[in-house]
Amino acid sequence: MQAADAGAGCAAGGADGQGGAGVPGSRRGGADPAATAAGGAPHVSRASHDPGSGGDVVPAARVPEIRLHMFSLSVPFPTPLEAEIARGSLAPDAEPHQGAVGKELTVSGSTLAICWRAEDSRLLRISIINFLEHLSLVVRTMQRFGPPVSR
Repeated sequence: MQAADAGAGCAAGGADGQGGAGVPGSRRGGADPAATAAGGAPHVSRASHDPGSGGDVVPAARVPEIRLHMFSLSVPFPTPLEAEIARGSLAPDAEPHQGAVGKELTVSGSTLAICWRAEDSRLLRISIINFLEHLSLVVRTMQRFGPPVSR
């Protein structure tokens, strides 16, 4: 198994299986996406001056930025059929927090790729741990019964 860097194996929009599209956006608040994308610090608007109240500075309303956490995992299988069987066994497991955690399962050749997206790192960790327990059960079952027989 290989854990990919934050998003190297994750498609940018997650349209497959397990709620990839249901995860809220990664950026909210007063940050300037252009400045952030260019590698600079996010731009935050300055506090405005309220001349009617004795010259006190009125802070601009700021909503804290919410970070999107991503984790991807690649699991190699001996054959493409076994990777498909594993995906079929693991895909029906819906996330308990479907709006907060998105999980996408894809098969490429004999590799099962899983990508998670979540705003809450604790929920992301719980989802990954539960998935790994289910994956372990699927792999042990496949090993116990041997390679799949072609029809």
